Amino acid sequence: MSNNTVEIKVTPPVGTIVLSRADHANSINRAMVEDLRQAIGDLYQEKLVRAVILTGAGEVFSDGIDLAELAADQAKAADDPAWQHQEWGRQADELSDLIAELLAFPKPVVAAVNGPARGLAVALLLASDLVLACDTAQLSVPNARHGLVAGLVAPLVAYRAGAAAASRLAVVGQTFDAAEAHRLGIYHELVKHDLLWARGMEVCQECAAAAPQAVSLTKRLLMETVGEKLLTDLASGAIATATARTTDAASEGLKAYAEGREPEWE
Repeated sequence: MSNNTVEIKVTPPVGTIVLSRADHANSINRAMVEDLRQAIGDLYQEKLVRAVILTGAGEVFSDGIDLAELAADQAKAADDPAWQHQEWGRQADELSDLIAELLAFPKPVVAAVNGPARGLAVALLLASDLVLACDTAQLSVPNARHGLVAGLVAPLVAYRAGAAAASRLAVVGQTFDAAEAHRLGIYHELVKHDLLWARGMEVCQECAAAAPQAVSLTKRLLMETVGEKLLTDLASGAIATATARTTDAASEGLKAYAEGREPEWE
């Protein structure tokens, strides 16, 4: 990867994408978005790969969007309103494209959630076909606490687990432990932390036993039928994400984050 934020491993018939910013809790910055899209494209082309594992380095799956990078962008936007609207829209579109590409990926994707997943990271695992998680894999969507909107996460939670779960995470701001996420069907299987990788490989081996063309056509069928509305919802979510970043709430939330204090809402 050009930015070294993502690591790709190929152990035929399995490919692995590792979120590799362990010193930043695998938070998702613009460089990682670029690298993830490249990784998806590379493994799409790799004929030896029949299924993919998505996981994080270290003890955290991902802390979600890189708030430090957003705060720096917010400071720049304050001096250039025209840049602000253009840049927020562009970034939201790139995030939406990443999720759409993961959903449309023709090979099975197994998320191995090796620790807490927050915010945008929840969208990554919910765009996967199967989610394995360890007992430390808490789930949270704290965007509103920073003045932001979880525009790409909420539709995916609603699609996979229902509107009530989406409200509990994105509106109420609850944190689900692994057992609750499993009960709601967000996590499909709970696995001991030290067995997570092995179980992911086992599931991918099972996926590889199926005919690749049949799997690809089945995934496309699901997205063109039960998932058709999801793509429309994600487009609306990208607009909401970009719009929220232009608000006074986002400005205060990100400034408070950068200053290490609690935000003061109007």
